Amino acid sequence: MMRKFSSLEEVRKAVDDVDEEIVKLLAKRSGYIKEAAKFKKSVDEIKSDERVEEVLDHVSHLAATLGISPNMVTELYKILIDKMVEMEIEEFKGGGAY
Repeated sequence: MMRKFSSLEEVRKAVDDVDEEIVKLLAKRSGYIKEAAKFKKSVDEIKSDERVEEVLDHVSHLAATLGISPNMVTELYKILIDKMVEMEIEEFKGGGAY
């Protein structure tokens, strides 16, 4: 999976390409979160602690399987979930600020 690079510039370009993919995937995830808001009955239902734990457990296990720090991935996802919950609440309330 890892390729050989012949310069720092090549490595940086590869990192930039991955960053672009990550942002596109975050946009896709964000769209799904907005859709989920349509199925919720109240703001309280938006942040389900049970669902948050499911997601964190899933990504932690996936990270370990892929050989990256589960703690790092879990911390990133905690931030991601918090920000997307804020977005989902805005969507639910009809603000559509995102």
